[in-house]
Amino acid sequence: MEIKRCEWVQNAPEIYIKYHDEEWGVPLHDDTKLFELLVLEGAQAGLSWLTVLKKRENYRQAFDNFDYEKIADYDDYKILELLNNEGIIRNRLKIRSAIRNAKVFIKIREEFGSFDNYIWAYVDYKPIQNNITAMNQIPAKTELSDKISKDLKKRGMNFIGSTIIYAFMQSIGMVNDHEVTCELH
Repeated sequence: MEIKRCEWVQNAPEIYIKYHDEEWGVPLHDDTKLFELLVLEGAQAGLSWLTVLKKRENYRQAFDNFDYEKIADYDDYKILELLNNEGIIRNRLKIRSAIRNAKVFIKIREEFGSFDNYIWAYVDYKPIQNNITAMNQIPAKTELSDKISKDLKKRGMNFIGSTIIYAFMQSIGMVNDHEVTCELH
């Protein structure tokens, strides 16, 4: 018997269905995985999430499994290596952003004990439960994503606009935007 899923994943490629079923909207508290999704959401800017999902394993290899300590130390040689890696999105600004954001990520961890503590405090450590009945009700951004984006920019991050942050919030389960008819709601 097939499970009922959100409308946006109907007739989608298997990689998209797997992401929907196993990750999207599931509360995530591991700093390395949080950093991974922050980088991937930024890489997705102007592209489709499907494009990023297909390149995800390549990103993991190219970016040292999203070890933010290592990424914060990337030099010009490593940037050139990444720009020549056909398995990732070869955008100089997005690559430099990942490095810059790793440095800020580390500072946030130092201040709050973990990035998890920082980000989840915005929702009092409990996911926001939306009651989406149709795909067109899912917002691209909210006042909360505006607030988080503004704070992260103030701290020095980039490629973290409000729309990217809202998608990040969905991906890490800070907000549950599964449709009410979806079995994962």
